[in-house]
Amino acid sequence: MIAIGCDHGGYKLKEEIKRYLNEKQIPFEDVGTYSEERADYPIMAKEVCNKIKEKKANKGILVCRSGYGMAIVANKFKGIYCAPIYNEETAKFSRMHNNTNVLALGADYLSTHEAICILRIWLATSFEGGRHAERLQMIQEIEKENMK
Repeated sequence: MIAIGCDHGGYKLKEEIKRYLNEKQIPFEDVGTYSEERADYPIMAKEVCNKIKEKKANKGILVCRSGYGMAIVANKFKGIYCAPIYNEETAKFSRMHNNTNVLALGADYLSTHEAICILRIWLATSFEGGRHAERLQMIQEIEKENMK
């Protein structure tokens, strides 16, 4: 299950991503926003991350104009690893090396086609483990120290 959310700037792209997920029969839950009326991205980022923390979703997709605001909020949650992604190669390596569980997309910088290609690669790529698992463990230790 994927939780997906956006602000007003990411609404149109989110709707296109939902079409893709429906076509591929990939289950998702849309946590909003549901229009192009002003919406504050921290609210939707929090909703998506809470779905993951509550184990109601195992991955998340966040869409705003740049992807950066959403990623900043998402990374405030223990156990959430989010990166703003702008191409297929970084999508692949964010999963292989960093085990990202939330994808942040910038609607102002990606076409629908590019976003879908990124999403397809991100969903299809597994965590590589090995030395990357050791580094992820280091990140988790930092979380324990700093995220009470």
